[in-house]
Amino acid sequence: MIRKSLISLIYETVSIQRWNDHIRPSYGFTELDKQAHKMFYAYVLAKCEGAGNYDPNLLIDGGIYEFLHREILTDIKPPIYHRLMKEKGSQINEWVLNQLKDRLTSLKGNFYDKMCEYYNNPAYAKKEKQILKAAHYYATDWEFKVIYPLNSNTYGIEQVKSEVTRGLSACNTFDGFHRFANNPDLQELLSIIGKLRYQQRWSRAVRMPVTYVMGHMLVVAILSYLCGLEIGVCDKRAENNFFGALFHDLPEVLTRDIVSPVKASVEGLDNLIKEIEDEQMQKVIYPLVPSEWKSELEYFTQNEFDSKVIIDNQIIKTTSEEINEKYNDNSFSPIDGQIIRGCDHLSAYLEAYLSIKYGFASESIQSGYSNLFSQYENKNIAGVDFGLLFDYFKI
Repeated sequence: MIRKSLISLIYETVSIQRWNDHIRPSYGFTELDKQAHKMFYAYVLAKCEGAGNYDPNLLIDGGIYEFLHREILTDIKPPIYHRLMKEKGSQINEWVLNQLKDRLTSLKGNFYDKMCEYYNNPAYAKKEKQILKAAHYYATDWEFKVIYPLNSNTYGIEQVKSEVTRGLSACNTFDGFHRFANNPDLQELLSIIGKLRYQQRWSRAVRMPVTYVMGHMLVVAILSYLCGLEIGVCDKRAENNFFGALFHDLPEVLTRDIVSPVKASVEGLDNLIKEIEDEQMQKVIYPLVPSEWKSELEYFTQNEFDSKVIIDNQIIKTTSEEINEKYNDNSFSPIDGQIIRGCDHLSAYLEAYLSIKYGFASESIQSGYSNLFSQYENKNIAGVDFGLLFDYFKI
């Protein structure tokens, strides 16, 4: 069972400011957005490493473990953090795991036990840890390149620059790192994706805390993955649900977020927007990725809220309930668009809930909150009790 306390913990990263002892932009420098960007880097680095050379599910698990670990140890400056982990790492990890125990032990799939293994056994998920470490430093480096010109006269900035450079160089421990480092197209792709850190959610509403498209995508990915644990999805389905959810708003980097009322205002407008998004993806994004990746990205981003399977190399639209009954097998490469959509709405609902709790309750926020609650009250999708998840945050 997914506990309310775990969902609340995930959203606490919205308020954790990064580089808060430096001059920095006011947008997109939260821990949530950094962790999201990190997982995009992890996906690309893993793809560069090559299928069969890493376990996608261990990579996802590790990404979530490290996200939660960092949330508990929030606001420690990196040099201090690394020294503490070097000298007292096992004790700190034990403390973090104890802090998370009540929130995680109710999850299915031995999630908590595997997290303990991840931090207590250096040989466990060794390649996946290397990929995630590199992804962390690349996302940090992306941020640093933004703030460096603003802090050229700040005490210690050159030391920080050296630490970031050395940290990134030290990640050259697997073939995929070298392939990515020598591929300017993939580096440009991750830089373009980084623009999602600037794009504010609910841009027409005064709201607190402010959230961005990038962080929203990670929240949807984590929730979708955890929902999959609850219903016992196969490995490929779990992988597709996470990365499908992570990439579900990718076209918005090219079109920006077009709010639902606008999409619904004119008949056929939503379909036209989808057509334009696809054209932009074909023009801007796909030329930057290896041709063999394109079909997977299309699978994730086209009709992203449809539940689908692949049979005889053909994409077949189905339902998540039918996937449970017939297609919950790696050979069908199933993806639960319906569950991803539920988690997408849950994320929006939580954003509205938090704003109302903070005292920023505009008409649009209150309307969005009420409409989403009514839509999911007592609703079950393929065994996932969304009614319960929404009811956790009923005001």
